[in-house]
Amino acid sequence: MSRKKFIESQGATCKNWTWSWSFINEDKKIIIFGAWDMNTEGNTALILSDTWEMSEKGRRQPAYEQSREHIRLIEEEGYELRTFPLIYSDANKDENGIGPAKIEDFIPDLTKKFLKRVGGKWYASDGVMGNQLPEEIDNPAQYIEGASKIISINIYERSADARSKCIAHYGYNCSVCDFNFEKAYGAIGENYIHVHHIVPLAEIRKEYVLNPIKDLVPVCANCHGIIHRTRPSLTIAQLKEHLERNTNT
Repeated sequence: MSRKKFIESQGATCKNWTWSWSFINEDKKIIIFGAWDMNTEGNTALILSDTWEMSEKGRRQPAYEQSREHIRLIEEEGYELRTFPLIYSDANKDENGIGPAKIEDFIPDLTKKFLKRVGGKWYASDGVMGNQLPEEIDNPAQYIEGASKIISINIYERSADARSKCIAHYGYNCSVCDFNFEKAYGAIGENYIHVHHIVPLAEIRKEYVLNPIKDLVPVCANCHGIIHRTRPSLTIAQLKEHLERNTNT
Protein backbone atom coordinates (compact mmCIF):
# COMPACT_ATOMS: atom_id res chain seq x y z
CA MET A 1 0.00 0.00 0.00
CA SER A 2 1.31 3.44 -0.90
CA ARG A 3 1.38 6.32 1.57
CA LYS A 4 -1.34 8.10 -0.45
CA LYS A 5 -3.60 5.04 -0.39
CA PHE A 6 -3.07 4.66 3.35
CA ILE A 7 -3.96 8.29 4.07
CA GLU A 8 -6.99 8.11 1.80
CA SER A 9 -8.13 4.95 3.59
CA GLN A 10 -8.29 7.11 6.73
CA GLY A 11 -10.58 9.59 4.97
CA ALA A 12 -7.86 12.24 4.88
CA THR A 13 -6.34 14.36 2.13
CA CYS A 14 -3.87 17.20 1.52
CA LYS A 15 -3.02 19.97 -0.94
CA ASN A 16 -0.23 18.07 -2.69
CA TRP A 17 0.70 14.40 -2.32
CA THR A 18 4.35 15.00 -3.27
CA TRP A 19 5.36 17.53 -0.65
CA SER A 20 2.73 17.42 2.10
CA TRP A 21 3.87 16.59 5.64
CA SER A 22 0.39 16.51 7.18
CA PHE A 23 -3.12 15.51 6.22
CA ILE A 24 -6.68 16.33 7.26
CA ASN A 25 -9.96 14.49 7.68
CA GLU A 26 -12.38 17.39 7.99
CA ASP A 27 -15.47 15.23 8.61
CA LYS A 28 -13.97 13.56 11.69
CA LYS A 29 -11.79 16.56 12.67
CA ILE A 30 -8.56 14.57 12.56
CA ILE A 31 -5.08 15.79 11.61
CA ILE A 32 -2.47 13.20 10.60
CA PHE A 33 1.29 13.76 10.66
CA GLY A 34 4.01 11.41 9.55
CA ALA A 35 6.55 10.97 12.39
CA TRP A 36 10.14 10.50 11.17
CA ASP A 37 12.08 7.82 13.03
CA MET A 38 15.09 10.17 13.24
CA ASN A 39 12.94 12.70 15.13
CA THR A 40 11.33 10.18 17.46
CA GLU A 41 12.51 9.41 20.99
CA GLY A 42 10.42 6.92 22.94
CA ASN A 43 6.81 8.08 22.87
CA THR A 44 7.61 11.58 21.57
CA ALA A 45 8.15 12.75 17.99
CA LEU A 46 8.97 16.17 16.58
CA ILE A 47 6.36 16.77 13.87
CA LEU A 48 6.87 20.45 13.00
CA SER A 49 9.50 23.12 13.60
CA ASP A 50 9.70 26.78 12.62
CA THR A 51 13.10 25.96 11.13
CA TRP A 52 11.34 23.84 8.50
CA GLU A 53 9.71 26.87 6.90
CA MET A 54 12.75 27.32 4.64
CA SER A 55 14.73 24.58 2.91
CA GLU A 56 18.48 24.16 3.29
CA LYS A 57 18.83 26.05 -0.01
CA GLY A 58 16.82 29.00 1.30
CA ARG A 59 13.59 28.19 -0.52
CA ARG A 60 10.20 28.42 1.16
CA GLN A 61 8.78 24.97 1.86
CA PRO A 62 5.25 24.79 0.39
CA ALA A 63 4.19 22.19 2.97
CA TYR A 64 5.02 24.37 5.96
CA GLU A 65 2.04 26.73 5.67
CA GLN A 66 -0.37 23.79 5.35
CA SER A 67 1.15 22.00 8.35
CA ARG A 68 1.15 25.18 10.42
CA GLU A 69 -2.58 25.55 9.71
CA HIS A 70 -3.11 21.92 10.71
CA ILE A 71 -1.32 22.63 14.00
CA ARG A 72 -3.62 25.62 14.55
CA LEU A 73 -6.67 23.42 14.03
CA ILE A 74 -5.42 21.07 16.76
CA GLU A 75 -4.57 23.90 19.16
CA GLU A 76 -7.63 26.09 18.58
CA GLU A 77 -10.37 24.07 16.91
CA GLY A 78 -10.22 20.80 18.83
CA TYR A 79 -8.99 18.56 16.02
CA GLU A 80 -7.46 15.24 17.12
CA LEU A 81 -3.83 14.47 16.32
CA ARG A 82 -2.70 11.12 14.97
CA THR A 83 0.68 10.01 13.66
CA PHE A 84 2.20 7.15 11.71
CA PRO A 85 5.92 6.19 11.57
CA LEU A 86 8.12 7.27 8.65
CA ILE A 87 11.49 5.65 7.93
CA TYR A 88 14.07 8.26 6.89
CA SER A 89 16.65 7.98 4.14
CA ASP A 90 19.33 10.50 3.15
CA ALA A 91 19.59 9.09 -0.36
CA ASN A 92 18.64 12.49 -1.82
CA LYS A 93 21.35 14.36 0.12
CA ASP A 94 24.50 15.56 -1.64
CA GLU A 95 28.05 15.24 -0.31
CA ASN A 96 27.45 18.29 1.91
CA GLY A 97 24.32 16.79 3.45
CA ILE A 98 22.01 19.15 1.57
CA GLY A 99 18.90 17.88 -0.14
CA PRO A 100 15.32 16.81 0.53
CA ALA A 101 14.42 14.02 2.92
CA LYS A 102 13.37 10.74 1.36
CA ILE A 103 10.81 8.33 2.74
CA GLU A 104 12.50 4.94 2.76
CA ASP A 105 9.35 3.30 4.07
CA PHE A 106 6.41 3.88 6.39
CA ILE A 107 4.34 1.84 8.83
CA PRO A 108 0.59 2.02 8.10
CA ASP A 109 -0.44 2.31 11.74
CA LEU A 110 -2.12 5.40 13.18
CA THR A 111 -1.69 6.29 16.84
CA LYS A 112 -3.64 8.95 18.72
CA LYS A 113 -1.30 11.57 20.16
CA PHE A 114 -1.35 14.81 22.15
CA LEU A 115 0.27 18.00 20.89
CA LYS A 116 2.94 19.76 22.94
CA ARG A 117 4.66 22.99 21.97
CA VAL A 118 8.18 23.95 23.06
CA GLY A 119 9.28 27.29 21.62
CA GLY A 120 8.97 27.03 17.85
CA LYS A 121 8.68 23.24 17.84
CA TRP A 122 5.63 21.00 18.06
CA TYR A 123 5.76 17.43 19.37
CA ALA A 124 3.34 14.52 19.25
CA SER A 125 3.41 12.45 22.44
CA ASP A 126 1.33 10.04 24.50
CA GLY A 127 0.68 12.84 26.96
CA VAL A 128 4.04 12.76 28.77
CA MET A 129 7.30 13.82 27.15
CA GLY A 130 10.12 11.27 27.09
CA ASN A 131 12.61 10.91 29.91
CA GLN A 132 15.91 10.95 28.05
CA LEU A 133 18.59 12.34 30.37
CA PRO A 134 21.97 13.87 29.45
CA GLU A 135 25.08 11.88 30.27
CA GLU A 136 27.92 13.54 32.16
CA ILE A 137 31.08 11.47 31.67
CA ASP A 138 34.30 13.36 32.41
CA ASN A 139 37.65 11.98 31.35
CA PRO A 140 40.84 14.04 31.76
CA ALA A 141 42.17 13.91 28.21
CA GLN A 142 42.88 16.13 25.23
CA TYR A 143 40.27 18.02 23.28
CA ILE A 144 39.64 14.94 21.15
CA GLU A 145 36.09 13.86 21.83
CA GLY A 146 33.65 11.25 20.70
CA ALA A 147 35.79 8.10 20.99
CA SER A 148 33.25 5.31 21.35
CA LYS A 149 33.47 2.82 24.20
CA ILE A 150 31.40 -0.32 24.47
CA ILE A 151 30.20 -1.06 28.00
CA SER A 152 26.78 -2.51 27.27
CA ILE A 153 25.79 0.44 25.13
CA ASN A 154 27.92 2.99 23.35
CA ILE A 155 28.89 6.07 25.34
CA TYR A 156 31.10 8.95 24.27
CA GLU A 157 34.14 10.36 26.01
CA ARG A 158 34.05 13.95 27.23
CA SER A 159 37.11 16.08 27.83
CA ALA A 160 37.33 17.45 31.39
CA ASP A 161 39.90 20.02 30.27
CA ALA A 162 37.53 21.36 27.62
CA ARG A 163 34.78 21.55 30.25
CA SER A 164 37.03 23.63 32.50
CA LYS A 165 37.88 26.06 29.70
CA CYS A 166 34.19 26.42 28.85
CA ILE A 167 33.35 27.32 32.46
CA ALA A 168 36.34 29.66 32.72
CA HIS A 169 34.93 31.57 29.75
CA TYR A 170 31.20 31.58 30.58
CA GLY A 171 31.13 31.19 34.37
CA TYR A 172 28.87 29.04 36.56
CA ASN A 173 25.49 30.59 35.73
CA CYS A 174 23.04 28.62 33.59
CA SER A 175 22.98 29.94 30.02
CA VAL A 176 19.22 29.39 29.87
CA CYS A 177 17.72 30.48 33.22
CA ASP A 178 20.75 32.15 34.91
CA PHE A 179 20.52 29.79 37.90
CA ASN A 180 23.66 29.65 40.06
CA PHE A 181 24.16 26.63 42.35
CA GLU A 182 26.40 28.43 44.86
CA LYS A 183 23.89 31.27 45.30
CA ALA A 184 21.08 28.77 45.87
CA TYR A 185 22.89 26.10 47.95
CA GLY A 186 25.86 27.89 49.45
CA ALA A 187 29.25 26.19 49.73
CA ILE A 188 28.00 22.77 48.63
CA GLY A 189 27.00 24.28 45.29
CA GLU A 190 30.29 26.08 44.69
CA ASN A 191 31.86 25.50 41.26
CA TYR A 192 29.05 23.20 40.14
CA ILE A 193 27.32 23.34 36.76
CA HIS A 194 26.54 20.97 33.90
CA VAL A 195 28.20 21.54 30.53
CA HIS A 196 26.07 20.98 27.45
CA HIS A 197 27.39 19.94 24.04
CA ILE A 198 25.64 22.18 21.52
CA VAL A 199 25.75 19.29 19.05
CA PRO A 200 25.25 16.10 21.12
CA LEU A 201 28.12 13.63 20.84
CA ALA A 202 25.67 10.82 20.21
CA GLU A 203 24.68 12.63 17.01
CA ILE A 204 28.27 13.30 15.89
CA ARG A 205 29.24 9.65 16.41
CA LYS A 206 32.89 10.21 15.55
CA GLU A 207 36.08 11.63 16.99
CA TYR A 208 36.45 15.37 16.46
CA VAL A 209 38.44 18.36 17.69
CA LEU A 210 36.39 20.25 20.25
CA ASN A 211 36.26 24.03 20.62
CA PRO A 212 35.40 24.61 24.31
CA ILE A 213 33.92 28.07 23.64
CA LYS A 214 31.92 27.38 20.47
CA ASP A 215 30.87 23.78 21.14
CA LEU A 216 30.11 23.85 24.89
CA VAL A 217 27.87 25.94 27.12
CA PRO A 218 27.11 25.75 30.88
CA VAL A 219 23.55 24.89 31.91
CA CYS A 220 21.87 23.92 35.17
CA ALA A 221 20.73 20.33 35.69
CA ASN A 222 17.07 21.20 35.17
CA CYS A 223 17.60 22.99 31.87
CA HIS A 224 20.04 20.29 30.73
CA GLY A 225 17.45 17.60 31.32
CA ILE A 226 14.76 19.55 29.44
CA ILE A 227 17.12 20.26 26.52
CA HIS A 228 17.62 16.53 26.06
CA ARG A 229 13.99 15.60 26.60
CA THR A 230 13.29 15.93 22.89
CA ARG A 231 14.85 14.58 19.75
CA PRO A 232 16.54 16.44 18.20
CA SER A 233 17.57 18.26 21.37
CA LEU A 234 16.35 21.80 21.97
CA THR A 235 18.75 24.65 21.35
CA ILE A 236 19.64 27.11 24.10
CA ALA A 237 17.70 29.84 22.27
CA GLN A 238 14.61 27.66 21.87
CA LEU A 239 14.48 26.75 25.55
CA LYS A 240 15.06 30.38 26.61
CA GLU A 241 12.20 31.49 24.36
CA HIS A 242 9.95 28.77 25.75
CA LEU A 243 10.87 29.62 29.34
CA GLU A 244 10.20 33.34 28.80
CA ARG A 245 6.86 32.64 27.12
CA ASN A 246 5.83 30.22 29.88
CA THR A 247 6.82 32.70 32.59
CA ASN A 248 4.79 35.50 31.01
CA THR A 249 1.58 33.50 30.56
